[in-house]
Formats: sequence, C-alpha cells, structure tokens
Amino acid sequence: MKLLSFTLATLAAAASLASAADSIFVEAEGFAEPGGWVLDTQFIDAMGSPYLMAHGLGAVVKDATTTVKFPSAGKYRVWVRTFDWVARWQAMGAPGKFQVIVDGKPLAETFGTKGADWQWHDGGTVDVKTEAQLVLHDLTGFNGRCDALYFSKDEAAPPADKDALAKWRMAALGLPEKPEDAGTFDLVVCGGGYGGMGAALAGARMGLKVALIQNRPVLGGNGSSEVRVWAMGGIRRGLYPNLGEIVEEFQDTAKLSPGTYEEFGDAKKEALVRAEKSITLFLNNHIYAVAMAEPKKKIGAVIALDTRTNQRRAFHGKFFVDGTGHATVAALAAAEVTLRDKEHLGMSNMWRWANAETPQTFPATPWALPLELEDFPYPQRFHAQWFWESGFDKHPILELESTRDWNLRAAFGAFNAMKNGEGKAEHPNAKLEWLAYVGGTRESRQVIGDVLLTREDIAGKRAFPDGTVPTTWDIDLHYPREQYAQKFPQDPFISKAVFDKAVDRQHGYPVPYRCFYSKNIENLFTAGRCVSVTHEALGTVRVMKTGGMIGEVVGKAAAVAIKNQCTPREVYERYWPQLVELLQLRGAARRETLDAPITLPAGYQPPAPPKDNHGEAPEGFAPAALGGLVVDDEQAKLTGSWTKGHGLPDYVAKGYQYAGPKAAATARYEFTIKDAGRYEVRVTTGSHENRAGNAPVTIESADGAKTVTLNQRVPADLPKGLHSLGTFRFEPGKPAVVSFTTQGANGNVHIDAVQLLPQP
Repeated sequence: MKLLSFTLATLAAAASLASAADSIFVEAEGFAEPGGWVLDTQFIDAMGSPYLMAHGLGAVVKDATTTVKFPSAGKYRVWVRTFDWVARWQAMGAPGKFQVIVDGKPLAETFGTKGADWQWHDGGTVDVKTEAQLVLHDLTGFNGRCDALYFSKDEAAPPADKDALAKWRMAALGLPEKPEDAGTFDLVVCGGGYGGMGAALAGARMGLKVALIQNRPVLGGNGSSEVRVWAMGGIRRGLYPNLGEIVEEFQDTAKLSPGTYEEFGDAKKEALVRAEKSITLFLNNHIYAVAMAEPKKKIGAVIALDTRTNQRRAFHGKFFVDGTGHATVAALAAAEVTLRDKEHLGMSNMWRWANAETPQTFPATPWALPLELEDFPYPQRFHAQWFWESGFDKHPILELESTRDWNLRAAFGAFNAMKNGEGKAEHPNAKLEWLAYVGGTRESRQVIGDVLLTREDIAGKRAFPDGTVPTTWDIDLHYPREQYAQKFPQDPFISKAVFDKAVDRQHGYPVPYRCFYSKNIENLFTAGRCVSVTHEALGTVRVMKTGGMIGEVVGKAAAVAIKNQCTPREVYERYWPQLVELLQLRGAARRETLDAPITLPAGYQPPAPPKDNHGEAPEGFAPAALGGLVVDDEQAKLTGSWTKGHGLPDYVAKGYQYAGPKAAATARYEFTIKDAGRYEVRVTTGSHENRAGNAPVTIESADGAKTVTLNQRVPADLPKGLHSLGTFRFEPGKPAVVSFTTQGANGNVHIDAVQLLPQP
C-alpha cells in the first residue's frame, strides 16, 4: 500500500518529548498537567499541530506543568512556537500573553506578543540542570496559545515552513516511520458527529466489527457540549419511518441553542457507543493520511495521530465512512470533491452569559472588535445563538482559525460593551458563563457521489428510486445580516437565515442513497454534512438529525456490501432489496454476525411517537387555542428584515420574529370582520431585556387609528404570553388592522400573533 498525502503536518500532536545530543523538543499538548489550558485540535491540517490554549473568558487559567529531562546541564536557547492572535488585524493589546517558567524562573520574554501567524518566538537563554520543571503561565485568560518548546545549545531555530517543520518535528520526536497497526475492521468510521455515530451504531448492530475514530475528547461534533448546536431535523417519518430511532437514543435534550453542558449528554453518547461490543472507540485521534490499496480505487487504511500521546495508528478496513465534516478522508484519498471557498455557510462560536448574585467585573478588551450595543443583537435569554457566525468568504479549512478568532473578538467585544461600555449600568452582575472555542462549521467540502442532489430536485420533488433519509428542514442558507454588517463589511459576524420553503416538512423529501458514497473511491461512504449535494441542497440536509439518519443508512448499507462482497454502488444496482429490508428494521434490531438472525433486545418496548415538529422547534400554542380571531406572524405582511426565533416561551405556532430599531421593518396584521362589535386587541410577545420598552403598535378600527406603545421587556399580563392593548370597535367593510413598526423603538420589536377577542 502506498501512503498518500503524507506531509506529516499533523505530527505536531501531543505528549511526547524528544532529545538529541544538544537539544530537546517538548510538545505543549503533552504537558503532564494541562491545568486550565484546553487542547485545540481544530486547525491541525492548516497549521500543523494541536496546541494548548488559555481559554479563560478573561480570567487567568491555571498553569500547565510538566517535568523534562535534558541531555546535559548547561545553557540552552529557548524557542516557543506561538503568535499574537490579534496581530493579523493589527489590533492593539496582545491579549494572548503568557510566560514560560523554567524551574521557578520566568524567561525574560513574554510570549503571545509577536507575529501575525504561527512562528518560533526566541525566548532567550536559560541555564538548566539535567531535569527541570516547565510551566506555561497564562497572564490574561484571553486565549494565549502554545504549540511547542524547543531547547537547543546550538541556538538554531526549528524550520518555519510548515512542511519542513513537519519533517523536522518527526525526526526531533524520534517517531518510528511505520505507524502501529490498530487492527482490521469491517467498517472504519472517521468522525464522531451525528453522522459518524449513526453509521457506527447501525453497522455494529448489523454484525460488523467497527472502529469509530474522533479527533475530540467527546462525541457529537456540533451537537456536543463543546459546540452546543441543538439537533434539528425530522426523524421517524417518510418511506422508512424507523430511520432516526438510533439518533433518538443519543440526541441532545437542549431547549435552546446553546444549551447547558448537561443537556448535550457527552457521557450518554460515549456510554451508548461503548455499550456496543462490536465498536472500538478511539477518541482524540486525528486522521491525517490514508494508505491506498491496490488497485488504487480503494482505501486500505487511514492513519491517525493520538493528539495527546503522539502515537500513530493505522486502521485497516474493508469499508470506510467519511463523517469528518470536512471530507478529510475523501480529500486524502483523491476522491472527487467540491469546495466552495467563497459565499459559503459560515462558522458559529456561540456563547452564554448569566447574572450572578453579586456585581462582576470584566477586563477591558481594546483588542476586541470595538462594539457598541447597537452593533449586535443582545443575546436572547442570556444566549448568543447560531447567528454569531462569520467567515462567509474565508477559506473554510485553511482560514478557519482566523474565522474562529474573529468570532472570539466579536463575542468579547460585545460583552465588553455590555460590561464596560454603554451597557455598564444595566449589567452590573452579568458574567460571561461560556464561549465555544470549538467552532460550529457548516460547509466546506462535499464528496461527489453517483447523484449530486440539487435544490431543483428537492423543489420539484424529483422521485429517485433510492430515496431514503427524509430531509424536513427548510433550505436554510445563511448570509451576513445587513444592519450589523455596516461596521465590519470585510467579515460580518452576525448572520441571517433565508428560508426556501420548498421542502415538505411534514413527510420530508427522501434523499437518494447514491448521495452517500464516493463515485470514484470504491469503498468510501459518507455521512453528515459532506455528502453529495449542492450548496443549496446542503441548506436542508446539513442539520444533525438528518445527518445521523444518513449514518444509519450507511451503516446498514456497509453490512449489505460486506455480506455480498460488493461496492456501495452495487448495493444500489444489485442488492437494493436487501438494504430496503434493513431500513425497515427498528433501530434497536441487531444480530451478532452477518449470518446470525436479527432480533430485538429482551424486553424491548417501541419508542413513543417522536416529539420533534418536523425538525423544527416544538410547536407553541395553536392559534385556535387563543379563541376569537387570530392572525399569526406567518400571515402578517412584513417589510424590512425580521429574524425568526423560538427561544422565548409562550409563542404561537412555530415561533415569532423580531427586528432591531434600525431595521426599518413593519408588520401589518389584517383581519376580516364578519360581526360588528367591540373587540379586545391582544398580542402575544415574549419578554426580554433586549426587547423594546416602547414598541409602537397602531390599531386601525371603525373609530380610526390609534397608536399605543407596548413594553416588551416585562412579562405578559395575561396567560399564554398575551398583552392587552385595549378594546376597539370593528365593523365589516371597515379597516381592521394591527401594525408594528421598529421606527422609534428603543430595542428589538417582537411580533407573534394578534388576537381580536369579541366582548359582550
């Protein structure tokens, strides 16, 4: 087998030391005690290594420490691979400052203060004995980062070029040329998000020996506690109504995104996977190379790097699943892929804040984006949601670290405006509770299969003979939101969702199986967001429950392929009835081997009907439940830019909408009156401190027009989130209109349903 794409750029991984006669190389991620520093593995393919980062939300993190042995005592030149992470924007302040302490004595240099990209920072010289304690000491709590340290008596710096550094690093670490053999598997699943988990569980339950490889310490991908995107997408419906039962076993319980750590159930996901005796789970393993089998249309093995121990492993398999999101395995294997490097969906870094019982301080952030309160939407109910998103025109892999860092500057700048700027008086007790340093990426590479699904296929309800997974999410494409893009047009950080309603949300559009494998690599399946779809079609299939069901299909298809010794393509062409039979099974169905009978676990009880609402947020109150005449926001005539939401309680139907005071937005609710009389006018509105305290509402009735103001910052005075605006006389043939406007409002204007309730 020939190793492909073996640049070794990822051999910067963790926990190793290496020494030569006059030098010693120390990986920061291999420190014995990381303290409060976090391990960041997102950008290995771009910058060459995992690294430690001091993600303290403005509070200095606990020291990272380790003890190393030197080849000999004496004077060594010290080099530290790091950079000033805001220098690429020429921002002042160098927020990522940290010290390196050797045997209790700080080096003269302060690190994280130089360079706009990763480089070796000369730390001067140090006299050491044959053993020394090394400490990374954070100075700010604002994301200082360290890749590695190099001590050398000859004072020569390591190479700066990434490829040259990779080769040098391999030698410095004394790595063996050949990776350890991790074994041979029926199915090697690469990536532990919803798609990878669905594939691994489904394959194992159909009798396959499975390896599940994930480059983070937790499973779930965007649906883990690290990123906290709640799982959307309708399950258990359409042609195969049992699809989604496996996903339902591990999906999150979040009521809002981002939710709490507990709601994303990292431990539950891991326990579910480990309970399957046919799955071997490899966390913290990053795939960086593939070995092709002969003929070279097949993958023989994937090569992964343990991001903590530096151990390299080769995973041999009959079939492989690329569930990496970035289609990493497909690209390494020279599968046909597409990459949209402009005008693509961006990456989100969400955050949460809370009110403490006592006043809280927050350091000034002169290096963050210089934001005022009008430059961003207040986080709803202490949540900064999915729309904190940027990088639409940045390379979705090579520039991903700068996109994440831009998002950090936006979040810290916003909270600074709340704590130290014009919001200071309103937020004395506000505390930044959580900010994702792992970004939620939506779009990068797509693996081309035998079918490339398009928006036209979905809108035209094109019936493919191999339709499987029901996609129920609207075609949801994100763009920079205009009113927040004016100050930073080069990279807006607040997005809006534009929904194309072509998808049947009730039953779903059945996505073809032929989208779930590579057209030119004969043993490569795909699952999750990197399947064979266009940019527009990705807008519906990319949500996580849908990706998880794709994994379920792929895991079962792999069982058919192995049983019949055929390719994924031949599963469709020759053995489709066998796959259909497996797709009709309950998610809990299993067999010990490919030839064993399929059974259900002892005491099995079918799951209750699904609680999701066709992949959307839970239904609010039905309009009919309010009584009287009701017009919901979806029937209102809207102008300007409104944003959909469902995070605040007591809404009608599928959610509500809101717009800021600069949006120049209006909403006009028109009623048809059959019976003349007096009607009480009520509106549903969720209360929040970022809503308008003086939302202008105009009522046009038989008596003329009257404008009132509504305080949407206080709880509703009636059940079901209803506010009363007074009683008015309405007659047939005369105006019966309730209108909202953002003009003159001092916060976000919230619209939902309007009710006219007849009075005796």
